[in-house]
Amino acid sequence: QVQLVESGGGLVQAGGSLRLSCAASGRTFSNTAMGWFRQVPAKERELIAAISWSGASTWYNDSVKGRFTISRDNVKNMVYLQMNDLKPVDTAVYYCAAANAPSWYGAVEYISWGQGTQVTVST
Repeated sequence: QVQLVESGGGLVQAGGSLRLSCAASGRTFSNTAMGWFRQVPAKERELIAAISWSGASTWYNDSVKGRFTISRDNVKNMVYLQMNDLKPVDTAVYYCAAANAPSWYGAVEYISWGQGTQVTVST
């Protein structure tokens, strides 16, 4: 199992940037695909970005493509989400999650979750 702790959320104006970090512990981290999700009240949690175990392959939800970048550092056991050109619709609680597979594609389940970090984008 991988334990996850997110940080870096906050309040930012529209058009601004934030970088979310996710600190992971557990010996399987470097073999595990990772994802960033977000959730707003009364809606399901949605996957917005994913990265393979090596970092060589990534995937983005259309809603963030071209604005957000997911990356990882397997030496530091960290996953990042760089968010640029933020919009009010990006306001949500953001979660880091670890998959049960090394790649993000296919029948992947996310089985470990952080506690979430709030991102609020003002107009």
